Formats: sequence, C-alpha cells, structure tokens
Amino acid sequence: MAGPTTAERGRRQKPVSGPPRPPRPRRLPRSRRLIISSAAVTLVAGGVIWLLYGSPWLRERHISVSGTRVLTAAQVREAAGVAPGTPLVSLDTGEIEARVRHRLPRVDSVSADRSWPHGIELRVTERRPVLLLGHGGKFDEVDREGVRFATLARPLQGVPRVELTQGRSEAGRRFTAERLLRAAARITQDLPAAVTRDLRTVKAGSYDSVSLELGRGRTVLWGSEEKGRAKAVTLTALMKAAPDARHFDVSVPSAPASAGS
Repeated sequence: MAGPTTAERGRRQKPVSGPPRPPRPRRLPRSRRLIISSAAVTLVAGGVIWLLYGSPWLRERHISVSGTRVLTAAQVREAAGVAPGTPLVSLDTGEIEARVRHRLPRVDSVSADRSWPHGIELRVTERRPVLLLGHGGKFDEVDREGVRFATLARPLQGVPRVELTQGRSEAGRRFTAERLLRAAARITQDLPAAVTRDLRTVKAGSYDSVSLELGRGRTVLWGSEEKGRAKAVTLTALMKAAPDARHFDVSVPSAPASAGS
C-alpha cells in the first residue's frame, strides 16, 4: 500500500492557526498620562476641600454639653463662642476649651471634640467647693487646690469655712493669703472621713500653723500640709484612744497629744 504523498504530509504538519489577536491598544504618551493624573488629583482635592469648607454639609449645627452640675448647658455653649454654621474642620478645639475655662471659672476642665457630621461635644468637669472664704458679707467658693471660683451671697450648707489669720510679723507676711488658702484646701483632702463630716472651720495663720475646729467644741492642731496621710492616721487613732478629749495635736504625727474632756 502506498504511503502518503509529500503534499499530504505537508498538510498534516502545518500548524492550525487560532483566531486573530486583537490589535494592542496604543498607550498614551507619558506626558499626557501625567497631565490626566494631575487633573484627576486636582479635581478630587478640590471636591474634598469644597465638601469640608464650602458645602452646606459638615457644618456646626448642634453643641452637646455634659458634666454640668451648677452651670447650665446654655452657659457653656455661650462661653464656647462657636458661630452657628462654622465648618467643623476649621474649628480649633483647643481655643474652644480655653474660652470656656476663661469665661467660666467654675469649670475645672473641659474637652471639646468634633461629632461628625454636624456636632460638637463639650464634656465639662466643674470645680467643687471644699471651703468657703467669707468677706464683706459674701462667700467665695474654694476648690481643693485653693482656687476661688465663685462668690455667693449666702453660705452653702455642709461646706466648712476658712479663716486666714496671718499676722503682721515677717513670717506672716511671707505667707500670702493665696498660699495659705492653698494649704488649707489641700489639708482638707487628707482628713479622715469622720473628721471631714464634723469639720466647721479651718484656721490658717501661717504655712505650718493650721488648725481645725470641729463640732462639740473640739479642735485639732494640724500644723503644715506636709505628712497629711500620717497625720490622718494618727488623728483617727488618737480620737479612738481619747474619745472624750476636746483638743488634739498631730502637728508632729510621731508625737501626738490630746487634752481636755
């Protein structure tokens, strides 16, 4: 039997061609691609800037206030000084906090935060009075750091008085009223709870001569504000050991004394 002819062998060995490939797209020149990319970035950036600053969205419409006790939310909003409709992104929260503290001395601390898309949150901590300083028929509220932050026409119930009795001696002149007030206020933070509840008056004549007047005519010579914790422990033990005593001296906590009955 005769084999395949040369023509037949050629047809068998010829590769079968696939479908035609589509032509490659022509790439834009590099310079043109850069121009298009820059234009796109510019458009996006412009849109973002307009959204943040120029659009009617993302603007201040509401200020929420929390943490107030004596102050009202309206007082805090007014002190914040934020113009309605201000873009949130342009607000300086640090300046807002500074305005609130400056305009409202009762505020001990405040934090201002943006609440997207339309709000501002103000969280306030008010100063609490630990002493009252009388003058001219009125009373200054004094916080635990000795800061006078408000003046009242009438004394608050349950808040002890403070009397500054520094003399005219050189030692007395060295301790200014503000320094004595700070010392007296800080001492109240170290007192035992039972003494705090019974405290009527704190008398400060100098930095190391602070005394306490309690109910039922009892007195405590506290001395300076130093070693306050040790003095509190000593005073608690002394009062238990001598429950009928009327005068206690813990100015030197390692050598306490009590007297009277």
